[in-house]
Amino acid sequence: MKKIFITLQLLLSVATFGQGFLHREGQNIVDGNGKNIILRGLGLGGWMVQEGYMLQTQSFASPQYQIKQKIQEVAGEKGTKEFYAAYRANGITKRDIDSLAAWGFNSVRLPMHYNLYTPSIQEEKNGEITWIEEGFTMTDNLLKWCAENKMYLILDLHAAPGGQGNDAAISDYDTTKPSLWDSEANQKKMIALWKKLAARYRDNLWIGAYDIINEPNWNFTGTNKNGCDENSNGPLRDLLVAVTKAIREVDTNHMVIIEGNCWGNNYNGVFPLWDENMALSFHKYWNYNDKESIQKMLDYRTQYNIPIWLGESGENSNVWFKDALTLMETNNIGWAFWPMKKIENIAGVTSVTKIPEYDILLKYWKDGGQKPTEDFAKKTLMKMADNYKMVNVTVKPDVIDAMFRQVQTNDTKPYKKHVIPGKIIATQYDLGTNGHAYSDKDFVNYKVATGTFDQWNKGNIMRNDGVDILPCKDSGSNGYQVSFIEDGEWLQFTSEVKKQNNYKVAIRYSSESSEGKLHLETENGNKSETITLPATGDNNKWKTVMLSGVKLNAGTNKIKVVFEKGGFNLNYLDFSEAKK
Repeated sequence: MKKIFITLQLLLSVATFGQGFLHREGQNIVDGNGKNIILRGLGLGGWMVQEGYMLQTQSFASPQYQIKQKIQEVAGEKGTKEFYAAYRANGITKRDIDSLAAWGFNSVRLPMHYNLYTPSIQEEKNGEITWIEEGFTMTDNLLKWCAENKMYLILDLHAAPGGQGNDAAISDYDTTKPSLWDSEANQKKMIALWKKLAARYRDNLWIGAYDIINEPNWNFTGTNKNGCDENSNGPLRDLLVAVTKAIREVDTNHMVIIEGNCWGNNYNGVFPLWDENMALSFHKYWNYNDKESIQKMLDYRTQYNIPIWLGESGENSNVWFKDALTLMETNNIGWAFWPMKKIENIAGVTSVTKIPEYDILLKYWKDGGQKPTEDFAKKTLMKMADNYKMVNVTVKPDVIDAMFRQVQTNDTKPYKKHVIPGKIIATQYDLGTNGHAYSDKDFVNYKVATGTFDQWNKGNIMRNDGVDILPCKDSGSNGYQVSFIEDGEWLQFTSEVKKQNNYKVAIRYSSESSEGKLHLETENGNKSETITLPATGDNNKWKTVMLSGVKLNAGTNKIKVVFEKGGFNLNYLDFSEAKK
């Protein structure tokens, strides 16, 4: 009888997975044909769950409920509703998902806020669980756009009922109300929500998995408030098991993903596993990209014969991205980076433009003073919501290049087409990694033992490399300049030279007190003389010096600008043919 039961189980499994659902096969995540799938995804952070650091409100309003209170204070209840309607309508659209697919992503992680699907327990009557259509409609639309692009959608409960962690911004945890762990009603609501979602999407092939709960960080028995010293994690395991059981009552098709305590990484007491179609998620930020940094997860994969997935990572330099993703892919680990849209962001695939009026709101919220009018606040917020449209954001080609092309090769490619004779803007150096497209001494952000962060980009504008870039008001610029130049650093520019010749180069620079030196060299061995750049007396006082006798061959030239002595700012280099 036992043999018959096992045979029936295997037949059911083959029939189910044969339809094409993403699922676990040993230590791999495979599709319905058994093909190993490396998930390359992006998390849509900020769309359903706002976090203060994405909106530049972190210092005074970090969780979403506080952000919303600030908005209501200046825009009124009606204006707030209009803002959030526009914000969500513009935040993610079909064009966004089409763009992600075109850039190379094959999956999307959706951070969900429970309150778009069901009211809080404080709003329910007689302990009943009721539903809100908005969240389901948003998910339906997103799933449709993903399916059209043959991308997997991973549902992630980012803000659980009551909030699942002491890091309040992540889960919109309101400390004045019962948390997820303090309230049986909140836990029942979470279980019911997952059962509702599973019943709705059980037959959809493009649902990749259910990521049950994002980054729980809670002290059940330990002293660390974020659960990093927990040894049992009993309440977490119990809830994960209960949710899985509810999902399996209505959906045996889809993979379930679980996360440990301590922002997803503490699995003490969570094992043994309880379902055949599961994966373990871990999150990785600001640490070293060596095998040691992921060894514990690799050990779990082997010990429990289960796939592992980097469910969240990002917020670092392009070098860190390239190294992290190389580490993942060489170890057969899929990933989802974070996030898609932030205000004035260099470390994401896009950046949302901040308007000056928004700074006025930020200043009022932080410091007080004269309250902006409701009309001013509403117009400002609606304009910011409009800036979230894909057509209005700034796409970051250097970040996308680091996440995909640079993982495969150290070859460089032009950031922009440069033609000589002509002007080359300093900030438009080649796409590529440190030591190949440029050389900068500070190029990655590690969280050091003191708990502080290494400084790797002093400018924090335009590009996400180690090259330090600041705004530039000098004429002839693109609005940016290369600054904080150190001895021995360099930039490379791939350029198309119309004909072989000796060229003269007008170098536009500024320097308050330091004397700089640089020379040009090409990959075929041509090297110019060294030119001295005398101090201009002020960083905003720009001068031009002329470097002559720069020999360039016709065709493609990789021109390296080598800073023998730094301490100056660089705007551009303007190449012209030397007179015979």
